[in-house]
Amino acid sequence: MFLIAGLGNPDKKYEHTRHNIGFDTLDVLADKYNININEKKHKALCGTGAIEGVKVLLAKPQTYMNLSGESIAEIINFYKIDPESEMIVIYDDISLEPGNIRIRKKGSAGGHNGIKNIIAMTGTQNFMRIKVGVGEKPQGWDLADHVLGRMDKEDRSRAQEAMTDAVEAAVLMMHDETDKAMNLYNSKK
Repeated sequence: MFLIAGLGNPDKKYEHTRHNIGFDTLDVLADKYNININEKKHKALCGTGAIEGVKVLLAKPQTYMNLSGESIAEIINFYKIDPESEMIVIYDDISLEPGNIRIRKKGSAGGHNGIKNIIAMTGTQNFMRIKVGVGEKPQGWDLADHVLGRMDKEDRSRAQEAMTDAVEAAVLMMHDETDKAMNLYNSKK
């Protein structure tokens, strides 16, 4: 089984904020492959199904962003998933402009608290990830205000395109074509 986790914060007030782009991307993936993400287990909203012949578990941790690792670790342990070869995490990145994604096979948290917690709780930073650009915070802004805010119409439209790219990239990555996905999607738009 392959785990694809989209990061975000539960609660209606966080819907469609920059920080919830992982949740939003997972919704695009779930819609495309007719998977319902509505089962509450492992501190997450989960949905199981198949994507192009691969059995998947889609998960939206409900622990709030900074404790995402609690849910992810629970899922990995329960299903005996190898995070290094059977997991993709999708999340927001302020160093990328809206419309861009960046795929990595592994790496540090890069200042992202959700990823920091996943690394701490799973004991590895060697897992695949897709970062979806939400744009830099404006000068003088508080980072929390920026990531918990919503994009304007133009940036959201670009982000929608990036979410579609992220879905296509995730499918390639599940089929052991991460290098191909990186070559296709890591260049700036």
